[in-house]
Amino acid sequence: MQVQDRPSSKPPKPLNQYHDDKLPTSSARLFNSKPPKSLDFFTWVCENLYKIITLFILITTVAALFFLRNGGESTALLCIESTQSHFVHPQLPQIHWNSIPPIEDKSSVFSSFKSEKWIIVSISDYPSEEIRKLGRIKGWQLLAVGNSKTPKDWGLKGTIFLSMEMQAQLGFRVVDYLPYDSYVRKSVGYLFAIQHGAKKIFDVDDRGEVIDDDIGKHFDVELVGKETRQEVILQYSHQNPNRTVVNPYVHFGQRSIWPRGLPLENVGEIGHEEYYTEVFGGKQFIQQGISNGLPDVDSVFYFTRKTGLEAFDIRFDVHAPKVALPQGIMVPVNSFNTIFQSSAFWALMLPVSVSSMASDVLRGYWAQRLLWEIGGYVVVYPPTIHRYDRIEAYPFSEEKDLHVNVGRLIKFLVNWSSDKHRLFEKILELSYVMAEEGFWTEKDVKFTAAWLQDLLAVGYQQPRLMSLELDRPRANIGHGDRKEFVPRKLPSVHLGVEETGTVNYEIGNLIRWRKNFGNIVLIMFCSGPVERTALEWRLLYGRIFKTVIILSEQKNVDLAVEQGQLDHIYKYLPKLFDRYSSADGFLFLQDNTILNYWNLLQADKTKLWITNKVSKSWATVSVSGDSDWFAKQADMVKKVVATMPVHFQVNYKESMKSEQSLTICNSELFYVPHNFVADFVDLVNIVGDLNIHHKVAIPMFFMAMDSQQNFDPVFKTMKYKQKRPANLTMLYSAEVAAIHPWTISSEQEFIKLIRTMAAGDPLLMELV
Repeated sequence: MQVQDRPSSKPPKPLNQYHDDKLPTSSARLFNSKPPKSLDFFTWVCENLYKIITLFILITTVAALFFLRNGGESTALLCIESTQSHFVHPQLPQIHWNSIPPIEDKSSVFSSFKSEKWIIVSISDYPSEEIRKLGRIKGWQLLAVGNSKTPKDWGLKGTIFLSMEMQAQLGFRVVDYLPYDSYVRKSVGYLFAIQHGAKKIFDVDDRGEVIDDDIGKHFDVELVGKETRQEVILQYSHQNPNRTVVNPYVHFGQRSIWPRGLPLENVGEIGHEEYYTEVFGGKQFIQQGISNGLPDVDSVFYFTRKTGLEAFDIRFDVHAPKVALPQGIMVPVNSFNTIFQSSAFWALMLPVSVSSMASDVLRGYWAQRLLWEIGGYVVVYPPTIHRYDRIEAYPFSEEKDLHVNVGRLIKFLVNWSSDKHRLFEKILELSYVMAEEGFWTEKDVKFTAAWLQDLLAVGYQQPRLMSLELDRPRANIGHGDRKEFVPRKLPSVHLGVEETGTVNYEIGNLIRWRKNFGNIVLIMFCSGPVERTALEWRLLYGRIFKTVIILSEQKNVDLAVEQGQLDHIYKYLPKLFDRYSSADGFLFLQDNTILNYWNLLQADKTKLWITNKVSKSWATVSVSGDSDWFAKQADMVKKVVATMPVHFQVNYKESMKSEQSLTICNSELFYVPHNFVADFVDLVNIVGDLNIHHKVAIPMFFMAMDSQQNFDPVFKTMKYKQKRPANLTMLYSAEVAAIHPWTISSEQEFIKLIRTMAAGDPLLMELV
């Protein structure tokens, strides 16, 4: 209330200005006599009431503002500031679009370098393993952008590093607006890449590891040309005109997780789509990937769903189809795992006047609205990277711009329109209006002007505008246009509480086992009749593992049983490794061995597991005896060892002290983690056509891949007999890792096994 703008009222006359002759005699006599004090004060209050009220309101307002300003960042203050921001009137920069001089790279050693595909990352420390892996991705140039925290001597072979000093020498206007210690300095990296021929930019952070080290395997890198994937893409339905934002994590199997930047009022919308529509590919200029491990979540989720110091390792459905966003519906977009095509390079600008945790999200919503102007759209893809949770504090204060303003921002953007005739003019106008509305400050209006001028200066051509459909009545969606997809409901093990304390104890165990082994592939070899047992094995172990692959000497297409010979089964494994290249590891199991999966939780999934500590399973025999078979196998082993690379050969000879001995293992059970898969495949290739038996090859491989002292001893408790006992139930124990031998040849025997194993997993009784 503008109290000082009010016109001042004429003050009332003092009481003694009244003349006695204007009053009756009795009244004059009364006023001339000394009245009671209470009457004088009451009369004064009545006659000056508006002054007292005005002064009280003014003092109260000043005191309240002073208290809020000094009492922390309360929600009330944020709301006041947000309201005040509506009255901000920034200046709209005037740009002479046709007279912007070019900026050429004449100062850096990379002046003549050109590349079409760039990975851009902000770095504050020496190269991590994730950064090194990004630098080794074929066909992509890694660009590291430094800030004031980056070591001066930072360097990585094959990587272009832009130090603070080099950034200042490039001549870009945006440098004047960038904070010194923030990842938003990536804006310089974007311009540098565009200047040096970029057509695709992969925006990623320093803790992301690309799954399979192949960006093109997950994203639609090429939108035109021979390598283009000409396909139709699922699209969210635009039937509901009131829906303006969606949570993409629901589509990919995780309903109780929401991405950073989703309005908190939309967190409870966990229902899957009733139906989807479709859109032709080719215009997905912004491609947002999902991250396994630590997805892009806000501090509210991070602090309320975390148990102690346990790192998040959340998984999404890798088989869910990618999904597009129609005009009028938005999705959070980040700078952790996103590909920008050249038509959307203007959308790379990271705001500088908002907090760092809000910058990329605000950019994403701003960019999506402008993307509609050129007929483009955002597509969300299945998991493309794995981000490791370093268990660092999430600064809630850095997200205040999101939680206070993002819901209002989305509604504003959907309703915004412009009559400008060029894209860059629309971009500048939108940035200006967003400053007026208080979503960012005038600094970002000036930054936008500098950014657009720099884009033109490095040779970027702004895309042409296309007609929008937002103002038109939305077309009815016929039954033939409705496409169904029901997302998987992956285990939500990240509830911030112990599952066993809130749900049934057995269910809690199953969730924990699935969480631990859910990305491990189980490969079973069945010697028995698969038509009687294949489905049962999948039923038993499929609850726990990512998938169950069954091999047998006889192929059975109806039961999805693949063919393989046990004597050389290791030669079949590389193609399975390649088929499930994103798996954490591969567990091999013969059907004469029972696995108590609940006793494997403590094992290290990055190490090799095998039965070298199990008596009678692993043995060393002399090759100088009468056995011709052992001698022939030993000769082939010597040939293989002689051609091994140095690291394999050193490991193997360290374990095998004598060339006159041979290690034998029936290899009913072993585990190869993801980090040893390449070594295993290399060893299979070295063996080649040699007729080395499975029970000889597997121990040789394991001793060559790593020292035995590094094997995880998880199988040391295994019960191992060479001959099957008469009473199998006497052999079984729920306290050991595995039991051998135990053969199943009928449904009745399988039911008996299930009832026996229920001692360790009571939920198995539900199967029978």
